Amino acid sequence: MPISGFPEWLPPQRIIEQQVLDRIRSTFELYGYASLETRAVEPLDTLLSKGETSKEVYLLHRLQEDDDSKRDDQLGLHFDLTVPFARFVTENHGKLQFPFKRYQIQKVWRGERPQEGRYREFLQADIDVVSRDTLPFHFDAEMPLVIGDILRSLPIPEATILVNNRKVCEGFYRGLGLADTAQVLRTVDKLDKIGPEKVAALLVETAGATDAQAAACLALAEISATDGSFADRVRALGVTDPLLDEGLDELVRVVDAANAHAPGLVRAELKIARGLDYYTGTVYETQLKGYEQYGSITSGGRYDTLASVGNTRFPGVGISIGVSRLLGLLFGKGALAVSRSVPTCVVVALPSEDQRPACDRIAGKLRARGIPTEVAPSAAKFGKQIQFADRRGIPFVWFPGETGTVKDIRSGEQVEADPETWQPPAVDLHPSVSAS
Repeated sequence: MPISGFPEWLPPQRIIEQQVLDRIRSTFELYGYASLETRAVEPLDTLLSKGETSKEVYLLHRLQEDDDSKRDDQLGLHFDLTVPFARFVTENHGKLQFPFKRYQIQKVWRGERPQEGRYREFLQADIDVVSRDTLPFHFDAEMPLVIGDILRSLPIPEATILVNNRKVCEGFYRGLGLADTAQVLRTVDKLDKIGPEKVAALLVETAGATDAQAAACLALAEISATDGSFADRVRALGVTDPLLDEGLDELVRVVDAANAHAPGLVRAELKIARGLDYYTGTVYETQLKGYEQYGSITSGGRYDTLASVGNTRFPGVGISIGVSRLLGLLFGKGALAVSRSVPTCVVVALPSEDQRPACDRIAGKLRARGIPTEVAPSAAKFGKQIQFADRRGIPFVWFPGETGTVKDIRSGEQVEADPETWQPPAVDLHPSVSAS
């Protein structure tokens, strides 16, 4: 029986997922990120100290009660990959070269209410750069470039990366005279969910804002631009603060760098803040055209205080692709297609069971040259063996004999072939993914 929030893809969907992961992995490595995998569990106090996550953490608990199981109760499954990465850095900082660039592609668990594109177990693909004491800001500008290269290489709708900087928001709120800037950030972050009127009322109720201060916060949140013009619009609101100026300068750098790399890739969106408490500067979210109502498919940001050992800080910046979220939304709309449901490129026809060893040898020669091949499961009539291939989308059937022949069952073209030299067209070697 299916369990809500724990997706299981069918084989054709898994082929799509694996190809998407291959593209993600290769792009991460093109930018110099090294692979890392961390354990699935973290101490509960570590998980609970990083934001409003207490309702989302899954505890590790053993059915059989003993002293070990009581200790296990203090462990939880990680809800993101940034917190375990920060812990890994603090434990291994003496063995790492800084700045340290890593990527992780792993499952995470979050006790949310399942809905379309939102799961309780899901796959994330993260990159982070962390350094010792100070981290150059140009890494903040690199994050959208990496993600943009990935998303623009996939057969998916156009994606726009939304960027903001918490220094802009916190400096603005501070300049207004609002002391509890963290509460204001959390409240404004709910704008898309509850609307401006309710946000304004909550600002008055929970952050001690006046009606005029709440209105100013909403005016800031309304600012959006694909170039550096947003900075002038913020300054026109008449609020001044050194942190605000610093944040605007940083945000302009991110937008300008992205426009130089891929015009239209990013948009400064001053209403996004991200719900986790550890972000301190740049923040990112991503909208997919036609899927805006489902929220962000990538997210992340700058964190200067997440990891430290003694007096040594390890500031970082990172961004995460919600792979299961992205694919779940696209699968739900039937927006992706794959050319065949199996990896197989060639089926070797089987004239009779006693010829299976000879057919296996042909298949072995093709496989040795990187051509995915299987031998027909039974010595049925050749017409049925061709149907076996056709139902799975397998393009070629190989007929053994003194001189072998291979048939493209789509066109009907059949040619003599040697398993040690024959090569299928590159486009047919592996299943291909396309928009549908």
